[in-house]
Amino acid sequence: MACFERASPALKEILLRIHRADRPLEVDHHVHEFGSVHYHVQHSASDPVYTYLSVSTPLLSQGLPISSQLPHHTLEMVKGICPEVMEAVEPPNEGYQLTLKLDISKIPVQNKVSTKMISDIASVQAVVLSSQLKEILRNADSHEIALGICKPIKLIYHPREPFFVIKQAAKITAIFPMRFKEKEDVIIATAFFQELMDVGSSEAFRKAPHCIWSAIPPPELRGEQIGDLSTNGGFLTFDITPRHVQGKKLEKTVWNLLNLYTFVKYHVKSSRGFIQRRMRMRLDKLVQPLHDVEAEEDNQQIKKKKKKKKSRHTTGICISLRKWIRASKTKMMKRKLELGNKMKRIRSRIKIHGFTRFRRKWLRMPKFSPLTSSYIRLHQFNHTPSASIS
Repeated sequence: MACFERASPALKEILLRIHRADRPLEVDHHVHEFGSVHYHVQHSASDPVYTYLSVSTPLLSQGLPISSQLPHHTLEMVKGICPEVMEAVEPPNEGYQLTLKLDISKIPVQNKVSTKMISDIASVQAVVLSSQLKEILRNADSHEIALGICKPIKLIYHPREPFFVIKQAAKITAIFPMRFKEKEDVIIATAFFQELMDVGSSEAFRKAPHCIWSAIPPPELRGEQIGDLSTNGGFLTFDITPRHVQGKKLEKTVWNLLNLYTFVKYHVKSSRGFIQRRMRMRLDKLVQPLHDVEAEEDNQQIKKKKKKKKSRHTTGICISLRKWIRASKTKMMKRKLELGNKMKRIRSRIKIHGFTRFRRKWLRMPKFSPLTSSYIRLHQFNHTPSASIS
């Protein structure tokens, strides 16, 4: 992640932990930060007095090969950060431009004082770069400047990201060719540059460096190589006046110029992420009615399935009930038939074995002649009530 502070937050945290520890710690940390910056912190419990800090950072160059060692004036500025605490080790450790020996025991115990001193030590990389830029501007040909001949000084801090500094009599002009890999980043950056120009020209920010953005190379870069002037994001120009480099403002101004590319890329990346989040939120709102319709259809299908299951269950119950009724009717008919047969058996004659022959022999009815039978019927008729009344 990009860091816009002069003091490295990770390096500051490690040094504070070593300083505030109740007992000696064994520390061997490698810290890598944005911009190919590498810190190596070593602190041994067997030698708790000294802490060794090695720094590797890209150095400013004017497009020419430079030495991996720091110039003498840069070392003097580094030693001036906290001369009573830090000391430069010669030669530095292999793979690093600078190695410092820190006497942590000489840092006061008070929280505010110790925090400030450790913050100054953690800003050693910013001091190195600032001193280089100031030295390059100091070595500019003052005779040519007096004659009005202003030659651009090409500086390279990050690979493939050179910028130009033009030292004039009344101001310093910094020109940044802006390059982006994707078209979306070009659109966001162009809008940002135009807004930066509008805000910078307002009354509230009249003390800030004047900012100009143009899609074509400015006149100050005539005669430069075509490869350095081929961009897709235009050219961003800042005018640095003497009031911007007075006292403590000098360090801040130099640090902001060195980290302008980092700041712009961070802003573009953050804006792109914000736009993508808003687009996703908008898309979710537009698609929400479709999701609601699909949810309603799913609910209806679920209800239909439940109804079908219920109807199937009810149909099964009815079928089983009908079968039970049919079975019960059959059982009732059988029971009724069996009961009827039993009643018939009860109401039928009692059969006695041999009684038929006895009845035929001894219980015969007398037989009458036809005349006798007619007489009997006439006699019965005459004795009826209806016959007597007539």
